[in-house]
Amino acid sequence: MKLLLHLAWLRFRISLLVSSFILIVPQVFAQDKDLEISIGVEKPWYQQPWAWVIGAAVFILLLVAILRGGRRKG
Repeated sequence: MKLLLHLAWLRFRISLLVSSFILIVPQVFAQDKDLEISIGVEKPWYQQPWAWVIGAAVFILLLVAILRGGRRKG
């Protein structure tokens, strides 16, 4: 009986060792692959800093033109 329990325990430990080896080894080898992911997501034009600078410059020029155009020489 003691031998039977010992063999059952040994088989259980071997099955755990083999199953962990089967689960871990593919994950280790998967990390060695050279994988390069390139996602070409660009910002829309209104999120670019140059668009805000140009927009602010145009706004200021229009504001100056409107405010100066209202004056009368006299």
